Amino acid sequence: MKFIAGILLVLMACSAAAAQDFAVQDLPSASLTKGAWELSLLGGGGPGLAGASNTQFMYAGARIGRVLSRDRLSGWRRGNFEWAVDLLPVYAVRTTQGTVYGSSFKPVIWQWNFTGGRRIAPYVAVAGGVLFTTRNVPPGNTSWVNFTPQGGVGAHIFLRRGRALLVEGSVVHHSNAELGATNPGYNASLLFTIGYSWFTGGR
Repeated sequence: MKFIAGILLVLMACSAAAAQDFAVQDLPSASLTKGAWELSLLGGGGPGLAGASNTQFMYAGARIGRVLSRDRLSGWRRGNFEWAVDLLPVYAVRTTQGTVYGSSFKPVIWQWNFTGGRRIAPYVAVAGGVLFTTRNVPPGNTSWVNFTPQGGVGAHIFLRRGRALLVEGSVVHHSNAELGATNPGYNASLLFTIGYSWFTGGR
């Protein structure tokens, strides 16, 4: 968790440095436009829940996304659709039998960005990916490959046009889908992500 706290301190420093840009209005609708690309550096982690409460997760990597639609709907529902991909070369699972290291690829992040705010753009997302580890997780006669369907909520907190902090919370299910002899999985884990996003292009 010290890793997450360190990233959070860096992001807070970036926020303070860009405080003069908060006067700009409607930053989400100016940055999250159709055709815009998002590049994020991110990291995070969190605990397993219920029967996996003695398991901890930590990860770091990058996100690449593209806004595919113009703003739709009205009022608080106004927003657009983004498809993103996560590349997480660092993914650690701390178990009662030690820490297992691996990497994760998340090719599907379907996200609805709410763009009606002036500086904050909340979003809801569903996603799916795969985790590859150096040893079986959970420990035992399981598998070194696990799938990671998940759902979450988050927000882009804009510092200025095209620059935003990213905060996100997700409930993640880890399962080897019967690739191993047994499939106890981690039924639910609560993972928190923080990062910094750059937006470019769009119209």
